[in-house]
Amino acid sequence: ARRGRGLLPGSRGRANGSAACGPPSLAASQSPAVRSESGGNMAREQLCKLFVGGLSFETAEGSLRSHFEQWGSLTDCVVVQDTLTKRPRGFGFVTYSSPSEADAAMAARPHVLDGRTVDLKRAVPREDSNKPGFNLKVKKIFVGGIKDKIDENDLQIYFSDYGTIEKVDVICDRDTGKKRGFAFVYFEDHDSVDKAVIRKYHVINGYRCEVKKGLSKEEMQ
Repeated sequence: ARRGRGLLPGSRGRANGSAACGPPSLAASQSPAVRSESGGNMAREQLCKLFVGGLSFETAEGSLRSHFEQWGSLTDCVVVQDTLTKRPRGFGFVTYSSPSEADAAMAARPHVLDGRTVDLKRAVPREDSNKPGFNLKVKKIFVGGIKDKIDENDLQIYFSDYGTIEKVDVICDRDTGKKRGFAFVYFEDHDSVDKAVIRKYHVINGYRCEVKKGLSKEEMQ
């Protein structure tokens, strides 16, 4: 069952001498003072840009724009074409004027355009497009750099800005109970993960934490 955004109960143990730490502290209820490191403008622009896959080869920029303008003002709209044949390649991009408009379009999934259900997701930065697993749809993030003063409730509060959270696990040593320096946050929707990882580093309770998709070893290959 989904737990929404309430406080999370203790989570399951982990193998290899690790376990999720116990219940979150009720005292840690303040919102993070700093949401992320520098590069906010670049991240904001990336949050506005959506990839549209599975387009009909008959879909033109006009119909693509007309459809997605239902959720906000577009600053850019393109159906990608083959450079040699000039024929559509079956995908495109739409860029909204604000992240909230892009969020509204994502919330309206699934989208049907010219008789086809299209695949809508956040556009991947070009420099990240070839990284293993970066294009996969996953609902879990890895958070590195967890300090003793960061607990499950802190992560719950911070990352709830990105979407509904199902579970947070701060990983601890099974024998000593000490934190091992990383955690996993499980979301209801893969889009929450895509938004969170646009910024590689986040500042949580004053500590710099690395955020990336929670991939299995097989998915990282």
